[in-house]
Amino acid sequence: MRTKLSRFNFELPSELIAQHPNKERDESRLMVVHKDSGKIEHKIFKDILEYYDEDDVFIFNNTKVFPARLYGTKEKTGAKIEVFLLRELNNESRLWDVLVDPARKIRVGNKLYFTDDDGNDVLVAEVVDNTTSRGRTIRFFFDGTDDEFKDILKTLGNTPLPKYIDREPNMEDLERYQTVYAKKLGAVAAPTAGLHFSKALMKRLEIKGINFAEVTLHIGLGTFRSIDVEDLSKHKMDAEYFEIDDICAGTVNKAKAANRRVCAVGTTSMRSIESAVSATNNLKVASGWTNLFIYPPHEFSIADSMLTNFHLPKSSLVIMASAFGGIELIMDAYQEAIKEKYNFYSYGDAMLII
Repeated sequence: MRTKLSRFNFELPSELIAQHPNKERDESRLMVVHKDSGKIEHKIFKDILEYYDEDDVFIFNNTKVFPARLYGTKEKTGAKIEVFLLRELNNESRLWDVLVDPARKIRVGNKLYFTDDDGNDVLVAEVVDNTTSRGRTIRFFFDGTDDEFKDILKTLGNTPLPKYIDREPNMEDLERYQTVYAKKLGAVAAPTAGLHFSKALMKRLEIKGINFAEVTLHIGLGTFRSIDVEDLSKHKMDAEYFEIDDICAGTVNKAKAANRRVCAVGTTSMRSIESAVSATNNLKVASGWTNLFIYPPHEFSIADSMLTNFHLPKSSLVIMASAFGGIELIMDAYQEAIKEKYNFYSYGDAMLII
């Protein structure tokens, strides 16, 4: 029987989409959903400590968000344009896949100019190809080193807050739209389940004897792309780059062998580990591109609990949460979250499925 997209639709009041982060990372709300009993608890995020013991493992995605949204002008006309950097195709020739807005004005051959606060041209790019309706491939003209180029992007770029956060990014977002354990630059969106962990909470988990394992999955916009087919087996995810090293695999497999609890922190951590399952249902060392789309029914092999935020209707993220927790239970939990006025999406509250 085919799993249908319409099963994951629900009415979400717009006022529940969080526009700002919680004052303290670890004091957002936490809904705990018990898969076996169907019990739902309402907690504060730092209460997550109650559900894990010594030698359990948390798997974190250590990707780091780069300032992917640039504003510039088009040659000759001076029209203002937005360029959203998706991924670097070749760092020697400075080729990037991007989204542009307004797309109808940006054609192959156009030059785009990016200026500093004083109005000086700092970077120039040329559009070399069309990829999708809003997608383009552009080449930056820059003769310096890769580090110098990245520094300029950091100076010109803005924190890539999702469009449903209806405000301009500010200084607070530079810190808060990034996990405290972010290390490897490459994501255009934050792994949002991890935003709830403060340095103090990480230390308390460590003191309790809980082990940390790190994967890397550089989140692209494909994670958030709308699903346009009713039959989920026909949906194709955009590929995203991921890495799992031997230290991570060893930590996770040791916990599994000892029947310890393994928690995937976020849907991106879950996608990474489910993309690297060995023939013996262990986690293996892997790197490359994954376009794995997890939807019900799916047999999960590595983690026995998952932490995630509250997601938008009919998104690949709510579909994965439902695959892990069961469609009926997770859809009921979402109705409970709406009733109890939980905050949704990137800066919203968290759900622990255990």
